Amino acid sequence: MRAYYFDNQPGDQRLPHDYDPSRPVDVDTLNKIGVLYWRVPVEDYRSQIDAIAAERDYKNRDTINVTKEGLGDQYEAKIKSFFEEHMHEDEEIRYILAGSGYFDVREQTTDEWIRIAVVPGDLLVLPAGIYHRFTLDTENKIQAMRLFKEEPKWTPLNRGAETDANQHRIDYRAYNMMEFKVEELIQA
Repeated sequence: MRAYYFDNQPGDQRLPHDYDPSRPVDVDTLNKIGVLYWRVPVEDYRSQIDAIAAERDYKNRDTINVTKEGLGDQYEAKIKSFFEEHMHEDEEIRYILAGSGYFDVREQTTDEWIRIAVVPGDLLVLPAGIYHRFTLDTENKIQAMRLFKEEPKWTPLNRGAETDANQHRIDYRAYNMMEFKVEELIQA
């Protein structure tokens, strides 16, 4: 996993979009906005993923293959929908089994995009209510295990006035602002 601020330059969303020089983001910064990360090597991953799933109460899982071949005629529409800025009312949990791509998450205090490049062995948890999006990189393929607390579902709520008023978004913002105020107190 490598995280950095997205450069917001026009062009192919599948390119790195990194500043020059890069503006890296560390795991502590991701944690402050509620994003969790584990490195779990793909070789013999099951016991570690099972332990994390039990600890975090993830009861269900499936595997998604995002490729042109796998999605067929739906490929372009799916890639476009994944890259629309949205949130979910549940955590989004992804363990990368093969391929690579980018998760972009909004930093709460600045509203800047943080790009998270994921590769096999990366386990990422995005909190309910965080605005984010996903895209493949130029390899155009990823296989990921999706973990869920309840029945598998993936319902994106695109950013707008209605989602800003969603209780999960309000709860996320309140949590994030509380973390920001604690950090201010520690630095004072």
